[in-house]
Amino acid sequence: MQLAGMLPDRRVLFGSVALLLASVPEARADEAPPPATFQLGGYVEAFYQWNFGRPSNGITHYRGFDNRHNTFTLSNVALDASWDVERIAGRVTLQVGHTPSTYYLAEPALAGASGTNATSLELWKYVQQAYAGYRFDIGRGLLVQAGLFLSPIGPEGIAVRDGWNFSRSNLFFGLPFYHTGARATYPLSDAWAVTLACYNGWNSVVDNNDEKSLTAQVTYTRPDKVALSLLYFTGVERPRGAPEGRAWRHLVDAHATVHPTDRLSFIAHLNGGTEPNHFGTSAWIAGALHARIRVAEKLFLAARGDAFHERVPTSDAGTASAIFWPVSWVASGTATADFRPHERASFRLEYRHDHAAGTMYFGGAVAGNGLDAPFVPNRSTQDSVTLGATTWF
Repeated sequence: MQLAGMLPDRRVLFGSVALLLASVPEARADEAPPPATFQLGGYVEAFYQWNFGRPSNGITHYRGFDNRHNTFTLSNVALDASWDVERIAGRVTLQVGHTPSTYYLAEPALAGASGTNATSLELWKYVQQAYAGYRFDIGRGLLVQAGLFLSPIGPEGIAVRDGWNFSRSNLFFGLPFYHTGARATYPLSDAWAVTLACYNGWNSVVDNNDEKSLTAQVTYTRPDKVALSLLYFTGVERPRGAPEGRAWRHLVDAHATVHPTDRLSFIAHLNGGTEPNHFGTSAWIAGALHARIRVAEKLFLAARGDAFHERVPTSDAGTASAIFWPVSWVASGTATADFRPHERASFRLEYRHDHAAGTMYFGGAVAGNGLDAPFVPNRSTQDSVTLGATTWF
């Protein structure tokens, strides 16, 4: 995450790709056009968490959205509307709660003027995604969209319901959540699709530099069997005037979701990148493995392990700012029991252990007040138990 200069459906778990392919069938003269659709939906997420380090500031640090110790927390409330009518497609998801403020932590804050508003996370945090599109009658159907999108990087989603754990991995928290720009998707077949996009950058509704970011992604989807993705993302992600200069960042992301049986599923995720800059080459490599098994009709058990290593270059000119973390590596292990008494309800009990190369978490008596004196991290590990619930329609 580019949190110092950042860390959501970073990322629905291939459901969006499957829906897209299903909504763009091969055009034939003897077929009627697909029926118009309009859908309303939404979800609520809440949790209680106990951090065994008992930090005096109540913060479970660098965890994204499940980040409060010993308090009942309304994490997110989201309302969603989508439509696909006569080749016109669009979607709007609004959100309020704890999650949106973390979601937009890296949003650039730009000043306004006498006739122009300022922009910051406070302006945008209630919008999770919003885009409009049109499906052109070219081949199998070319879908062109513009607006604010959830990031296509990684297999995890912003909504808890779309994942196997309650918390998200370090990869999800570290890599971007959202992008603003335009994208074009073309289905090569019923299973293969390619997407090209141009965005403002990482986690930026409004751009804070002169360059745009470009992506190319290829996906393969066989519903309930396998889903694959390979993505390349490049652009200048430092703000104007950054000591690192106008450094082009290059990211490669690959992940696979497989369902060998009706009860057993696995996800493998690998991400890496480089950024040559004035101080050398910043680089990172990260990976995660997920597994889930249905042990009863309404009960799932899931496990996840992840690790994220970052290289920060130093030269005679100085040291680059870290892209993701205040230390060289972070890792975590997570185990989750997911009870689903109804097809639209999930209750999850989760244990998680976080470990880092240095002090970046909180425990016990924490120095600072978080206002004029920032809290001072004092632990290299943290352990927590979370009881979370989500329902949706």
